[in-house]
Amino acid sequence: MQSWSSDLNALFSIQGLIGLVTLTILEIILGIDNIIFISIAVNKLPKAQQKKARTFGLSLALIVRTILLIFVGWIAGLKDALFMIGPYGISGKSIILIGGGLFLLIKTFQEIKEKIYNADNEIEHIKSGKNTFNGIILQIIIIDFVFSFDSILAAVGISGVVLIMISAVLISMLLMILFSGLVSNFINKNKGIKTIALSFLLVIGGIILAEGIFDCYNFSVPEKEHLELNKNYAYIALAFALLVESFNLMEGKVKQKKDLEI
Repeated sequence: MQSWSSDLNALFSIQGLIGLVTLTILEIILGIDNIIFISIAVNKLPKAQQKKARTFGLSLALIVRTILLIFVGWIAGLKDALFMIGPYGISGKSIILIGGGLFLLIKTFQEIKEKIYNADNEIEHIKSGKNTFNGIILQIIIIDFVFSFDSILAAVGISGVVLIMISAVLISMLLMILFSGLVSNFINKNKGIKTIALSFLLVIGGIILAEGIFDCYNFSVPEKEHLELNKNYAYIALAFALLVESFNLMEGKVKQKKDLEI
């Protein structure tokens, strides 16, 4: 039985507040891929519906993560094998990761293909409303659920206090809702940034898929031989690519200013 009074005391302790700040920052970092996906997905909608879709999508992410935190014991149970295929175990976690990774890979590849070959058709689809609000929200729900696992596992690793974890998720998601419009506009107005964002999602999709496969494999070997993936390299690569693109944007602005002066 969850003791909310003891959680409240832990939250307002020095250690609890430090844990809250640390976890909030981590949740924001782990939420980058979620914001990128939502920003690109809602860009398919008419302008009038984009803000509503972003807010609704991130609100759903908040609700999903809060529910999963409350039932964190159920999350732990998903690590157990549901059935075996030879020496390899198929758990609820691996099914979600493999399915989510494949979905993200396919969806991102479609976005990249459309960006390269059908830029004009994409504008027409937005005008005609071919991409429905409900369809975009369904995609966001699927990705929210997959991305939530990273968020929950990170939260449990830093703090075992449910109220601190929920508070960190709440604060981080509210900040993301507040600034998601700026992020979305920045991504969709700059073609280079959008290409980097799509490439990043492609890498994240591959990592999620690999994590699911590794999870199946790990049932066949002792714990000390388990394979684990570190997503930090993907975030470092994203930061480097954004740094390079920022130099390109600065160079473009300087050249544009010089051209106007001539």
